[in-house]
Amino acid sequence: MYLVVGLGNPGEKYAHNRHNIGFMAADEIVRRHSFSAYRAKFQGELAEGKLSGEKVLVLKPQTFMNDSGRSVKEAVTFYKIPSENVIVLHDELDLAPGKLRVKRGGGHAGHNGLRSIHAHIGEGYARVRFGVGHPGHKDRVSGHVLKDFTKADQDWVVAELDAVADNLDLLFDGRDSDFMTRVAQTLRPPRSSNNKASNNKKDES
Repeated sequence: MYLVVGLGNPGEKYAHNRHNIGFMAADEIVRRHSFSAYRAKFQGELAEGKLSGEKVLVLKPQTFMNDSGRSVKEAVTFYKIPSENVIVLHDELDLAPGKLRVKRGGGHAGHNGLRSIHAHIGEGYARVRFGVGHPGHKDRVSGHVLKDFTKADQDWVVAELDAVADNLDLLFDGRDSDFMTRVAQTLRPPRSSNNKASNNKKDES
């Protein structure tokens, strides 16, 4: 059994914020794979389904970002899920918009949602880090992540969420590199041999 946790803040006010890309990814997984409707449980919203033969729970903590760990702890305790079977989806300031990385274990890098999860279940879980870019100065971070994605962002956001939902099961087998490659290829399809020359010219500009 796997627990997939989307991080964000509850309420319509925050629904389209950069900070809520974890919620958006969770919703796309539930929609794409026809999971059950969300129900209130574990201080969050919980949906259930199967993916590649594995039972998967998708959780969106409703505690606000900095208390996400309380909700996650209740779920892993109730279902006896080991931390290595927990996958957390969250925004990442230190990655450019449209970039994605998978990390297992290690520090929380100051992310308040991860800090809370660390405190409740330790650091052994996996994270899918969705790049949202950095505003350039730490004083502008809060305003940056709590603002909605722009219209210009929509194409890559939709494509990235689709790709994550389509390839999530690769993470169950520890195929993190394959997962990242598939997502990257969706956002920037491989060049064909027929248009290499024209693409190379574009790259030089």
